Amino acid sequence: MRQAEVFVNKIFAGILTETDNGHYIFRYDDAYLINSGFPAISLAFPKRKEEYVSDELFPFFFNMLSEGANKAMQCRTLKIDENDAFGLLLATAKYDTIGAITINEI
Repeated sequence: MRQAEVFVNKIFAGILTETDNGHYIFRYDDAYLINSGFPAISLAFPKRKEEYVSDELFPFFFNMLSEGANKAMQCRTLKIDENDAFGLLLATAKYDTIGAITINEI
């Protein structure tokens, strides 16, 4: 199992998990949920107490990744399998993202 903290403008918003059986779970942090001033991380993830579950890495997070030659170069440099989207997300989404969302490996 691998996990990551999800931040919105450097504010902890929740946990993204890749389970050992290949499922993905996103759960908002309780403190983030109750603060009405904090926005949802995206339109695809309205704030709610229930977990979001998927058999694939959620498109919202997948779309944070590089594509094509940039992805190939990152995977070679970081020694990450090109099919390991979650691993690439953990390795690259800590600082260099477009927008407010960053990801920190736990």
